[in-house]
Amino acid sequence: MAYQSVNPYTEKLEKEFASHTDKELDGIIAQAHAAFQNDWRSKTMEERKALMKKAAAILRAQRVDFAKLITLEMGKLFSEALGEVDLSADILDYYADNAASFLAPEKLAVDEGEAYIESDPIGVLFCVEPWNFPYYQLARVAGPNLMAGNTLVVKHAANVPQCALAFEKLFYDAGAPKGVYTNVFLSNEQSATAIADKRIKGVALTGSERAGSAVAAEAGKALKKNTMELGGSDAFLVLDDADMDTAIKWGVWGRMNNTGQCCVAAKRFILDEKIADVFLTRFQEELSKLIPGDPMDEKTTLGPLCTAGALDLVQKQIDTALSGGAKVLMGGKRLDRPGYFLEPTVLTDITPQNPVYYQEFFAPVALIFRVKNEHEAIRLANDSPYGLGGSVITTDIVRGKHIASQIETGMVFINQATWTAPNLPFGGIKNSGYGRELSDLGIGEFINKKLVRVA
Repeated sequence: MAYQSVNPYTEKLEKEFASHTDKELDGIIAQAHAAFQNDWRSKTMEERKALMKKAAAILRAQRVDFAKLITLEMGKLFSEALGEVDLSADILDYYADNAASFLAPEKLAVDEGEAYIESDPIGVLFCVEPWNFPYYQLARVAGPNLMAGNTLVVKHAANVPQCALAFEKLFYDAGAPKGVYTNVFLSNEQSATAIADKRIKGVALTGSERAGSAVAAEAGKALKKNTMELGGSDAFLVLDDADMDTAIKWGVWGRMNNTGQCCVAAKRFILDEKIADVFLTRFQEELSKLIPGDPMDEKTTLGPLCTAGALDLVQKQIDTALSGGAKVLMGGKRLDRPGYFLEPTVLTDITPQNPVYYQEFFAPVALIFRVKNEHEAIRLANDSPYGLGGSVITTDIVRGKHIASQIETGMVFINQATWTAPNLPFGGIKNSGYGRELSDLGIGEFINKKLVRVA
């Protein structure tokens, strides 16, 4: 696997990095195991908190430098990259401030004597993380699990190696002992070796459905606890009573945030037929205002896709959609300029027989569906192999809550696009994976909930 920084705006190779050897991988796992056994697990919560707070402070003090690496390696708009750095610092601070209460012993009511549950770390975790939010994804596993007393070996995506190294350096700059958080550059075969290693006690992956299936199979063979946060094809329901300003604001943001490269992006727009024409007119007007260009330029509002491969994939998906009878309302082509740019695209007339009907589009492509009523909207929202997030736009909050309770996903947002915050649990069902990150639920995934009974 080639670990390379290729600038998606210029298409130029910036840097490349050699993968770790098998011997180096063994040494890294040994160091992480030793750090857990001999040091990190025995640190007090206050000692871990001090390190985590310092790491968050470094992120904030150096936010511009951290953000520039995101934009360089995967093309995120610089303003969005700054927001990601801030969110990552917020996550570290959140777990620094709340881990002690989340993991406090829980007393149980018993007829005689005493009983309680204590929360113990389990050891070294192997984490596989994606490129689309190069620091946020790392913060989601590092914040809770380091505060819990686990140590981490992290395989980041091959196209963001400089971000991976910067996040590793962050913790050592904050004073972490060697082995507490270690980045690795590995092949898929080496990842399987790491998962099978007896010193690895748990596996966390955020990524594609294909990657999740492969990693979960390896973890299952090794009887390792694992969590999977995979793809999504979130439904964005606009009901007949929706406030159109709200619908347009969050529809555009939900589809175009991170140039559409987000697992919880609004992807399938399910519109009540009574408001569909109005929504589509205004939606396309807003998309046509987006300005492609240098993602470091504050005037740019449309960035490139992350890689040439990502652009090629979505172009093939669009061709497949059209061959299956879909129509292009706008866009659909690569922009005639350097960089991996795709026109903002709107597709309609997609039937269940179309091969793309059940696919995820990881790009600025909106799929449009018209329905006659909320019953059809709910049925269509649930007609997906994915179940990550979703949105309901309505002025009737009671109605919105009723619909939200019937949508088969891990998250539903009313009058907002699906998004994230440190205190909100994040995760899905069906082919979108299992387990949760963030909030108090996230810190409990790789914990031994040990019963202690006193007679």
